[in-house]
Amino acid sequence: MNLFNVYPLVNITPVKALGAKLWDDKGQEYLDFYGGHAVISIGHSHPHYVQRLTEQLQNIGFYSNSVQIPIQRELAEKLGQVSGYADYSLFLCNSGAEANENALKLASFHTGKKRAVAFKGAFHGRTSGAVAATDNPKIVAPFNADHAISFVEYDLAAVEQVLQGGDVCAAIIEPIQGVGGIIMPSDDFLTALAALCKQYGALLIADEVQSGYGRSGKFFAHQHAGIRPDVISVAKGMGNGFPIGGILIAPELKASYGLLGTTFGGNHLACAAALAVLEVIEQENLLAHATELGHYLRSELEANAGAEEIRGRGLMVGIKYDFPIKDVRDQLLSEHHIFVGNASDPTVLRLLPPLNITKAEVDRFLQALYALIPAEVKK
Repeated sequence: MNLFNVYPLVNITPVKALGAKLWDDKGQEYLDFYGGHAVISIGHSHPHYVQRLTEQLQNIGFYSNSVQIPIQRELAEKLGQVSGYADYSLFLCNSGAEANENALKLASFHTGKKRAVAFKGAFHGRTSGAVAATDNPKIVAPFNADHAISFVEYDLAAVEQVLQGGDVCAAIIEPIQGVGGIIMPSDDFLTALAALCKQYGALLIADEVQSGYGRSGKFFAHQHAGIRPDVISVAKGMGNGFPIGGILIAPELKASYGLLGTTFGGNHLACAAALAVLEVIEQENLLAHATELGHYLRSELEANAGAEEIRGRGLMVGIKYDFPIKDVRDQLLSEHHIFVGNASDPTVLRLLPPLNITKAEVDRFLQALYALIPAEVKK
């Protein structure tokens, strides 16, 4: 049987990884400046992470959601403590798509309304419930048979026009848009959006699947704006490569048996992985490190990269040029052995390195990038 060919694959077979580095089956070393769409938050094969998973696997590696699992409660308490949301509740699932699906379901159940509003360029997942939470024309399935999502520009008047219909259960927004090209609505925009949701009885869902877990320099990117969403979706960096997702739920939203469900969500190994990530973030002060290294990276890029715009916060960075970046991205990999990402905007190079990336590794990337940028662009 062949794999279903829906992903373009590079001819590289990693066999070992540590921190921000990978080695292939030929012994070639690579620098990972992308981390599988921001999945690798604390670096590959972090010793504490490996130890946590190993101990859990040797102890109890199975799961049933009909029994009490202490490690789930331990994870919820640690996440509340580190994120600043101790008064919220946690529902665990397996991925960002599933997290956003459950966030939208919860909003619909809570408000009794069936529509949602999202933003142009957004991507919130591909499951049956969240598949329409993207304005990608290749993805046309509805939220579900009775629900719909309206996509608007980052324009408060357009948002309010949709909310005035009275049938909107939630607005869902990425505080820093990932796939769209590291697009960041202003803090004032997020504050005003939260106020509009409150005014019209809609929930505010912050999709922090990619921008969360310290990537922006704060635990959640929306915390730069000082808002508190009703629901916060998480995944990707939550497990440092282990499949896990979840939603943080405001205390005003009440649980009931059967309201949400999952088969594998919150299994022992996933919880051990997620706990290890939080412990490393806390022990190694990675929020401050992401702020410091992110500031250094952006400053260097603004001064020397010849870009139209440097986007993002912390270690979630987009470099926008006035030409397609595919050749630069390919050469970074083939000539300099550095993984970076692209976006739906073909002129944006996307950077999502581990939060514990070193200054020397940042400098290695910068030197490689500068060597590839045409001289006329640098002027």
